Amino acid sequence: MKPSALNSTPSSHFHSIFRALRYRNYRLFFIGQGISLIGTWMQAVAMSWLVYRLTGSALLLGVVGFASHIPTFLFSPIAGVLADRWNRRRMLIAAQSAAMAQALVLAVLVFTGWIAPWQIIALGVVVGGVTAFDIPTRQSFVAEMVERKEDLGNAIALNSFLFNSARILGPSIGGILIAAAGEGVCFLLNALSYLGVIGALSAMRLERKSPRQARHVLTELKEGFAYAYRFPPVRSILLLLGVMTLLAAPYSTLMPVFAKDVLQGGSHAQGFLMAAAGCGALMGAVFLASRTGVAGLGRVIVSGMTLIGIGQVVFSQSRLLPLSLLTMVAAGFGMMVMMASCNTILQTLVDDDKRGRVMSLYTMAFMGAGPTGSLLAGFLAAHVGAPATVLAGGLGCFGAMAVSLRYLPAMRKIVQPIYAAMNMAPEVKEG
Repeated sequence: MKPSALNSTPSSHFHSIFRALRYRNYRLFFIGQGISLIGTWMQAVAMSWLVYRLTGSALLLGVVGFASHIPTFLFSPIAGVLADRWNRRRMLIAAQSAAMAQALVLAVLVFTGWIAPWQIIALGVVVGGVTAFDIPTRQSFVAEMVERKEDLGNAIALNSFLFNSARILGPSIGGILIAAAGEGVCFLLNALSYLGVIGALSAMRLERKSPRQARHVLTELKEGFAYAYRFPPVRSILLLLGVMTLLAAPYSTLMPVFAKDVLQGGSHAQGFLMAAAGCGALMGAVFLASRTGVAGLGRVIVSGMTLIGIGQVVFSQSRLLPLSLLTMVAAGFGMMVMMASCNTILQTLVDDDKRGRVMSLYTMAFMGAGPTGSLLAGFLAAHVGAPATVLAGGLGCFGAMAVSLRYLPAMRKIVQPIYAAMNMAPEVKEG
C-alpha cells in the first residue's frame, strides 16, 4: 500500500493528533500532569464554593480571584528571567512541591473547622506566587521536551487537551465530593495528585545545557520587554490576550452566583457548568491538534473571540441549565482555540534564549488581567447584578474582535515570511 493511502486511515489520523507523545519526556509529562490537573480543578470548584458558602458574597468571590492572581502578574516577569537562566525542570519540581503544601494546609484548615475567609485569601496569594513561577517555566519547558520544532504546536494543543480533559472530570468529581463529604476532601486529593507530576519530572532524561551567562535581573528583564514590544506580532498577541482575559473574567468568576441564584442549582450545577466549558475547550484542543501547520491561526483566533462573545451574551440571559451548558461549551471552545493559537504563534516565533521571558509576559497577559477582571466582576455584580456584568463582558468581546479583524492582514504580512523561511508553513512558501 502506498504511504499516501496509509496516511489517510483513521489510525494514522489518530497518531497525527497525538504525535508529540512519541517523545519520552513529553509522554511522562503528559501522564503526570494529567493526574495533577484533575486535582487542581477539583480544588478550584471547591475553593469558590467554600467562599460562597461561608460568605454568600459575590464581591468576596472577586476578591479571592484577585488575591489568587495578582502575585502572578507581579512576579512572572522575574520568573521568566530565571526560567531562561536556571534549570527549568528543577524550578518546576520546586513549584509543584509548594503547590502541594498549600493544598495540604487548606485541607487541614477545613477538616479542623478553623477555615476563615481571610485564610482563603492568604493561601490564594501563596498559590498565585507559585503560579507565577510555574506557568512561564512550564510553557518554555515544552520546547525542551519536544525535539522537533514543527511538533511544538501539537504539543501545545495536547497540553490544552489535557488541561481541559481535567477541566471536565475535575469539577464534576469535585461537585459530587463537596455534596458527599465537603470541600476538605477535594483539597486533600489535590495535594496527593501533585505526586504524579513531580514523579514524572524526576524520571525525565534531558540533555545537559551549559548555563547561560547571567547578567543583572533588571537588565535581562528590560531586554525581554524591549524584545516583545519591538516585535509587532508578539506585542499584538500579548495585548489581545490581556484584553480578552479581562472581558472573559466575569463568567468564570461569577459561576457560583449563576449556579445558585440565577439557575437555582447547587454545587452540582456549578460543577456541570465548569465541565461544559471544559468540554468545549477539549473539542477546541482536538481541533487544533489535528491541524498540521501554523497557517490560518489568525483566522482561528478571531473566530474564537466571536464564540466567546456569543457564549457570554447568551449565558447572561439564560435561566435554563441546558441552555447555559450549551453556551459554556461555545465559550470554552472559543477561549481554548484563541489562547492556544496565540501560544503557538508566540512559541514558534520567539528566540530560544528569550523564550522564558516572553512566556512570562504571556502569563502576565492572561493571568495578570484576571485579577482586575475578577475584582471588577465582583464589584459590578454587587451593584448591577451578575447577568448584566457578564453581558457587558460579552459585548466587549465583539468590540475586541472587530479591532483584531482590522489589523489581521497587517500581522499576516509580517508573520508569513518568517514561517516560510523556517519551513513551518510550506503552503505559504509555495504560494
